[in-house]
Amino acid sequence: MLRPRPVLHAVLIALVVPGSALAASASGRLDTTPRIAVMTAFEPEMIELRAAVARPRTVTVNGVGFILGTIHGKPVVLFESGMSLVNAAMNTQLALDRFKVTRLVFSGVAGGADPELRLGDVVVPDRWAQYLEASFARADGQNFVPPTFDDGPSVANYGMIFPHAVEVRRAGDVKAERKLWFSADPAMLATARAAVADLRLDRCVGAVCLETSPRVKVGGAGVSGTVFMDNADVRAYVARTFEAEAIDMETAGVAQVAYANGVPFLGFRALSDLAGADPGANPVFRYLAVAAHNAAKTVLAFLTALPEG
Repeated sequence: MLRPRPVLHAVLIALVVPGSALAASASGRLDTTPRIAVMTAFEPEMIELRAAVARPRTVTVNGVGFILGTIHGKPVVLFESGMSLVNAAMNTQLALDRFKVTRLVFSGVAGGADPELRLGDVVVPDRWAQYLEASFARADGQNFVPPTFDDGPSVANYGMIFPHAVEVRRAGDVKAERKLWFSADPAMLATARAAVADLRLDRCVGAVCLETSPRVKVGGAGVSGTVFMDNADVRAYVARTFEAEAIDMETAGVAQVAYANGVPFLGFRALSDLAGADPGANPVFRYLAVAAHNAAKTVLAFLTALPEG
């Protein structure tokens, strides 16, 4: 009669050398150093940030590579969330569970919503919302009637789409809170405003040049949704209704997770396109590199100015 083999429980102790990659265990905190989490959605947004990390080492959890090191002497953990609200929220929580994150910073590109902004400009919004957290209402003649249980905020609808707040819980909450907007951390926002006061962004990266010199705008609103926005009419609705500067697919999800965990947060987005208001075909792939470069340049200036702790 064959006896079942015993299950072996072991603790793996590893020496991590700079540049090496380790696969993490199934659960538990992997690092006790307080760190600033710096995240992007995908590889083009990460290139320059990764190059700025001193003494990097990588830990892989659930297929996500977390780069540990320092930037300008400050301990950081860098990672790519993957594109989409779900990936962004899921992997933000993964980072908070596995590392001792003191602050969250998002760097990346976005579509421009504000007609006053131009390609390549960097925006640092003070609040974020999900513009497609909504009810799709049924038609009633020429009008649309949202469900009676939809008690969201008084945000104007776009046809059948009625945006509303999302429920969120924090430690100690007796019941869920309904929120439309998730605010950036005021102290981080103030640091960003000071850090970019004399910052000069680049008009050209390689052979690609913007038509105008880009600038940084601190403040205003950002919105995120589960679609790539390339529609001028919807873009105008979002700009008008939410007073949005930028439209992306991740940041509001990160802001919500940061709020739920009580972690200070700030997002930086450079405009790679105009979300459907471009005069020709969407130019995101033409201007992706220069936008990602200027987003990273702004984040690095911010990290330099950020106080310890």
